[in-house]
Amino acid sequence: MRSRAAVGFLIACGLASAQTAAAPSLLAPVNQRLPKWIKLTGELRAREEGFFGNHFTEGQDDMYLLQRVRLGISLKPVRWFEAFAQGQDARVSFQSKIQAAPPYQDSADLRQAWVQFQAGPEKNHVTFRAGRQELGFGEERLVGAGNWGNVSRTFDALRLGVRQGNYAADVFAASVVVARDHFFDKRYQGDNLHGAYGSISGWVPGGKLEPFVFWRISPAGYNHKTAGLRWFGKLPAHLEYTTEMALQRGLRSGRDVRAWAGLWRLGRTFSDVKWTPSLKLEVNHASGDRDPNDNRYETFDLLYPTPHDKYGLTDQVGWKNINHFGVIGEIKPRKTLAVQFKAHGWWLASARDGLYNAPGALLARDATGQSGRHVGEELDAQVIWNVRPGVQFTGGLGHLFPGEFLKRTTPGRGYTFPYVGMLYGF
Repeated sequence: MRSRAAVGFLIACGLASAQTAAAPSLLAPVNQRLPKWIKLTGELRAREEGFFGNHFTEGQDDMYLLQRVRLGISLKPVRWFEAFAQGQDARVSFQSKIQAAPPYQDSADLRQAWVQFQAGPEKNHVTFRAGRQELGFGEERLVGAGNWGNVSRTFDALRLGVRQGNYAADVFAASVVVARDHFFDKRYQGDNLHGAYGSISGWVPGGKLEPFVFWRISPAGYNHKTAGLRWFGKLPAHLEYTTEMALQRGLRSGRDVRAWAGLWRLGRTFSDVKWTPSLKLEVNHASGDRDPNDNRYETFDLLYPTPHDKYGLTDQVGWKNINHFGVIGEIKPRKTLAVQFKAHGWWLASARDGLYNAPGALLARDATGQSGRHVGEELDAQVIWNVRPGVQFTGGLGHLFPGEFLKRTTPGRGYTFPYVGMLYGF
């Protein structure tokens, strides 16, 4: 009964969104009456999703409806100054297993509130932003807003950005905002992330370099730095490449941090073929702790990523103690419609460390290392339909087939994740 009601609600939202697809934004009439330096924005999102076989256990199934509303206001009375505030109401309904709490629910709270100053023109300028804001760099594998999640992530931060021709750099000091339903969201004192992220074009033909460094400090005993480089671009024969590598050094709970991670991806889009098919091959590695009893901590720290669907649609595997191999295929029957098919395989980097999910939580572990390394495989299918700017329908299905490690450390049931959703931004 709950599922039928949730699906009915989602269909109603979809029909309402489809009817407005060719119409002006909901706030367009209001914005037209306001002074040009004031702009209202908003977002409505609904997604029916669930899982079958949570914790790889029989009977641990749930389907639920996620709803999210965002309303924002931007004030820009002069070219060099802007202020922005955004409220969010995120809720979950019809659930039976998960809790009505973050990351699924955070009702009626302040999501963003910042002021920004800018000196110079758009292509060559300096900006300074202070307040509650999103942070996201590169593919957001290490620092991002996590907008797939119903509540998502913001930071209380100071951010300085410089743009000059082919060069750009951002430096920031931040503290992550901790969502708390029924209470005002706030940061934890001393739980900080500082960093710098650069961008260099023109040094490599057809490519771009993005060096970075992040410094994480927290009262829980974190004091380590992550330094790395993202390098992506185009090659002859219509090939595209991306590589990202990061090295971590410092201290965690008194142990020396010695960890690293890497991404290597090669792909091609066949733009002269009907439906514009594309194919990508991807390899990911993240180090794991080889000996939990020594003075070294070798498990790579994810920091604050946007991890959804980077290592599988089910999000049961993250960028920690893992060797991941993926194949991604996509076709576009229409310019606004994409159909994706993905296959993934995983092996633990260290048999004595555990399996961590996409956000970084530990799912299973055998400290003796006797349960093997083979985590399993996954097959995914996904459809993304961008009806018009601001209106999107999505749906997908992923299934994880447990390997030797999961069969020995858990009940070993397969994990299935289905979803269907709609987004209307205005």
